[in-house]
Amino acid sequence: MRNKSHSFIKTKLIVIFCSILVLIIFVLKRTSISSSSSNSVSHSTTREKHYQNPKCPQQCTKLPTSLSDALVHYVTTEITPQQTFSEVSVSKRVLDKKSPCNFLVFGLGHDSLMWASLNHGGRTLFLEEDKAWIETVTKKFPNLESYHVVYDTKLKDSIKLIELEKTEDCKSVSDPRDSKCALSLKGFPADVYETQWDLIMVDAPTGYHDEAPGRMSAIYTAGLLARNRFDGGETDVFVHDVNRPVEDEFSATFLCRGYLKEQEGRLRHFTIPSHRTRSVGVVDVSKELVCGIIDYLGEFNFRKMAEWSLKTFLMVCNKVDPTVKPPGSYMNRLIETNFKVES
Repeated sequence: MRNKSHSFIKTKLIVIFCSILVLIIFVLKRTSISSSSSNSVSHSTTREKHYQNPKCPQQCTKLPTSLSDALVHYVTTEITPQQTFSEVSVSKRVLDKKSPCNFLVFGLGHDSLMWASLNHGGRTLFLEEDKAWIETVTKKFPNLESYHVVYDTKLKDSIKLIELEKTEDCKSVSDPRDSKCALSLKGFPADVYETQWDLIMVDAPTGYHDEAPGRMSAIYTAGLLARNRFDGGETDVFVHDVNRPVEDEFSATFLCRGYLKEQEGRLRHFTIPSHRTRSVGVVDVSKELVCGIIDYLGEFNFRKMAEWSLKTFLMVCNKVDPTVKPPGSYMNRLIETNFKVES
């Protein structure tokens, strides 16, 4: 009897132990499935978060259309820009520091898309003499901003035009539209004169045959725009093809060798400060009040005449007359600088 009872108890314990073991296995299995499901949902949620907003303007750095167009164009074309890699690098270094900025380019060419892309976010304006060429280029790249301009000079007259450097009209600094110098270009749209250009590239107009316009006026006007800046800043002016006589002589004369920063191949880089001075007035564009101090007037005697002669000789690079001047010239400069009669 005792044996049967003992056997029954032993069997009952085994059943209970097996039941508990099965229960534990079931619980562990359920927990594992729940964890796996949770991880799956977590990964799915993460994936959804990653793809739910493909535009993600605050996180993505999508390449601007203008830059992608430039990449595709230059990768697929067999036509290369006229400037060499080392020449382009000179301007690029300046653009790396100043862009986005105001960049004026004389000429619309195979490198125009490159210049506009390097100045991404800024304004790059091209001045082109060939109207048909503007239509061809802008049809392919409608985002390029360009104006058609007309030049009235001839390359064959360059020898005579270089002599204008000695005249008072071409030495004075003013708005090109008001300049009496025959080299000043006055037919551009108004915003060309009213914009403060940080960089100016002279790579046009045509200048390789006698009947071509040549770059005499373009170089002079570029220098005048730089010197006439009313914000007091500096303008980087680049002249290409200085291996040719006109580009060589006119850039050295009207942009001044003293402002030459570097030359790489056929490219010259000038850094020209503003020479604009006004005693008192309001800047038309920025509406800023500009004030200055005028020296005391004195008799224009022999000592003043000697001082004027010496300063005129020493300041030849500045293209600005010295403050000491003969009475008549001083009066004319004072009127032109400080007073403007509206008709």
